[in-house]
Amino acid sequence: MNNKKLRLGTRRSALAWVQSSQVAAALRAAHPGLEVELVGIETRGDRVLDKPLSQIEGKEFFTAELDHALVEGRVDFSVHSLKDLSLERPREFVLAAVPRRANPRDIALFAPDVPQRLAEGAGLTIGTSSPRRAELLPPFLSKALPHGERNALNLVNLRGNVDSRLRRLHEPRGSERHLDGIVLATAGLSRLYADTSTEREGRKLLDELLAGLNIMVLPLTDSPGAPGQGALAIECRADDHETRALLAVLEDPATRGAITLERQLLAEHGGGCHQRFGATLQWLPGLGGLLRTGGRSGSNVDITGERWLPEVLVADPSGTVKAWDGSHAPKSDARYVLDAAQLAAQLRGDAVFIAHSRALPPDAAAALRGKVVWTSGSTSWFKLAAQGVWVQGCGEAMGAEAAAQMVAEPLLRLPSPARWSVLTHATAVEPWAQGAWSGAQVIATYEMDESALPDAAALKAATHVFWSSTAQFERGRTLVAATAHHASGPGKTADHIRGAGVRHFQAFPTVAEWRKW
Repeated sequence: MNNKKLRLGTRRSALAWVQSSQVAAALRAAHPGLEVELVGIETRGDRVLDKPLSQIEGKEFFTAELDHALVEGRVDFSVHSLKDLSLERPREFVLAAVPRRANPRDIALFAPDVPQRLAEGAGLTIGTSSPRRAELLPPFLSKALPHGERNALNLVNLRGNVDSRLRRLHEPRGSERHLDGIVLATAGLSRLYADTSTEREGRKLLDELLAGLNIMVLPLTDSPGAPGQGALAIECRADDHETRALLAVLEDPATRGAITLERQLLAEHGGGCHQRFGATLQWLPGLGGLLRTGGRSGSNVDITGERWLPEVLVADPSGTVKAWDGSHAPKSDARYVLDAAQLAAQLRGDAVFIAHSRALPPDAAAALRGKVVWTSGSTSWFKLAAQGVWVQGCGEAMGAEAAAQMVAEPLLRLPSPARWSVLTHATAVEPWAQGAWSGAQVIATYEMDESALPDAAALKAATHVFWSSTAQFERGRTLVAATAHHASGPGKTADHIRGAGVRHFQAFPTVAEWRKW
């Protein structure tokens, strides 16, 4: 390609400029010789910062000026955060490409002294202008923050660029601009953090602004992102076939499929700046898609739920079904083999993954002070928070490999899984020593009571069994009929059951989906 030049229209904020620069770099790499010039354009959403978008008349707050430039031929294509696009776009435009999506989760960031203030019951003031976040944040944070239930949350309007929002967390306490917490899209911060080459110096900026802050990555199980969150929209004029052909190389079909379903929900339940619900479709390796929704529709109906879109259709159960649900089975008694002092003496790293809330010995929360803590899912998260533990994130009950991918997010600046300490029970030590966590310090903090099998009679009669853990499977497998159908969630339990040579097995993304089946 010789001397072809494209003009890319973009907002002027640091984040918009960086993500557009990354699109331009990808285009240049795909089409050697192609020139891409960034054209900065200020939008109404960038100018009006003193009120929520829901209180501003009209729409297209972040796109109208870019649209005019595209129509008038001043730019050849534009890049938007897809969640900012309205459902009704001008007919003369085409969504030429949707690149691979970045992390769709929200991230909550808190001032350095927030853990102390939570312990004192002082309450928190959190900035957000999103009706969706205002709907989903309070019930989640009341359980996810240490001492959250006895701390009042005051939500206030917050607009502005990423850097100006983060600076509010560093303002002196008592000043008008100080905030205890803010919530942002992880994808935007991740793209900024990846920037080491533009004049905006995204990584240098974030290294300064994130210093000393307390972080929480909000799980999609409890706080799904806005429809389209994490994805970019690359638009051009529909009749500009040459530009469309050049942009097509950036297309990611899986991302387009996901955001199409999410935006269908937006159309069905009410979209725009008043949207009070989140919807995120995840593609799970070997399982298909899991669409999670949370919040309330435009007609004030709770639409919280999930829908599984299996990669391969699972045949309906045949004949009489007698199900045994291991997630509902009584928990075996745990016998701790380490106390709090022994655990504190053994922990060697600065990052700890707690495979189940029971893996933390009684009164051992102090042993985790100053360390990054992640856990398996939000149920364990809430139980650990009730003990005073600051949990940064969870694996969303998707298994150990999925958790390893989450902690590898460069923005979080965490050690590789091999440098973590993992707390689990004695029979799970070997599985944790394999796969993505190989090399980690795996500490058995407790043993399971092996003296009695759960629901032995029911297991013998069961035609369909859901195992909630590897240990449960090993304790009950000999009781189950050879013809029974086995199931589990994804992750190490599923890998273990497959490795045991079970004939009839299916992994499900959640136990709820198994129950529906």
